[in-house]
Amino acid sequence: MKVLIAPNAFKGTLTAPEAAAAMARGARRALPGARIATLPIADGGDGLLDALRADLGGRLLRRRVEGPLGDRVGARWLGAGRTAVIEMAEAAGLRLLKGRRLRPLDASTYGVGQLMSAAAGAGASEIVVGLGGSASNDGGAGCAAAFGFKLLDGYGRPVARGARGLAALREIVPPAKWPPGLKVVGLADVKNRLCGRLGSARVFGPQKGAGPREVAFMEGALLNYARVAKRCLGADIARLPGGAAAGGLGAGLAAFFGAELRDGSAYVLERAGFARELARADLLITGEGCFDRQTFYGKAPGAAIAAARAAGVPAVVVCGRCLLKPAEPRGRGVAAVLEAGRRGGAARAVAAAVARGLPGALAGI
Repeated sequence: MKVLIAPNAFKGTLTAPEAAAAMARGARRALPGARIATLPIADGGDGLLDALRADLGGRLLRRRVEGPLGDRVGARWLGAGRTAVIEMAEAAGLRLLKGRRLRPLDASTYGVGQLMSAAAGAGASEIVVGLGGSASNDGGAGCAAAFGFKLLDGYGRPVARGARGLAALREIVPPAKWPPGLKVVGLADVKNRLCGRLGSARVFGPQKGAGPREVAFMEGALLNYARVAKRCLGADIARLPGGAAAGGLGAGLAAFFGAELRDGSAYVLERAGFARELARADLLITGEGCFDRQTFYGKAPGAAIAAARAAGVPAVVVCGRCLLKPAEPRGRGVAAVLEAGRRGGAARAVAAAVARGLPGALAGI
């Protein structure tokens, strides 16, 4: 029997390679004769660097940059020849606030632009940016400012960092110098647009700590931002699918860098050779920390499950907790869900859940 183990990161507790290794230990105990292949996956959020490094090679580099609220943080990025991979959450992620009071109107993506500038300065001609886990809702304005764009108010002064400054934005001036041939790709796990009822402010603002008044202010500021970007850059970003990703950074990458926004899960699975490995497998084991309806709307495990179903390969999900009713996973082609419990992020608990639950799961297939 050939088992393909392809999990996402268990957010905040296990990286995707750690989760894959734990699942493999459990699978070997449950199925001593099985051939097991591990393939960590990602969707543009946590685990992107690890997932793409397996395909691209290269080195993980570290740089001190400005965090979401202006303090200095150490952020990693992947350098692989002429390609660089950046997880925006490394520089502007919600996880960097570590329990501090959230300031959704002030948090900025400036550090993301610093990473992009460092990658371009190191010779990268293609920069792949993972869009997920943002603390900021500044539409990528901070990222652009760090890369050399001038974002000015009506008096010709730089606007304040974060979504707060976008309300005063009147002019955008591109940098005098630009890296020749630079290509930017943004990897998103959502299709939401920057503005509107399902836009960045209204859907994702509350996740970053915004109350009703802040959400209303943010929506107006982003609408102004989109108008100025259209006038100054010729970029129509208000209704761009995926523009809301990472607090509007998706829209910002498109406006300032001419970025192509791609489905993060599809991109990573393609680069990692997931279809090739799945074709050789008799069973797929995937998973993440929390298995819920969002899994099937842009998340990497959802894409893996859909591919397995199309290929006729049974799928088992391992998670810390499952928020779905039993019939829902089955309706999506999931043969069994193995929960590791409250300590689902611990490698030992994940391995034990697989060892304990896999025999019964296979009996039901």
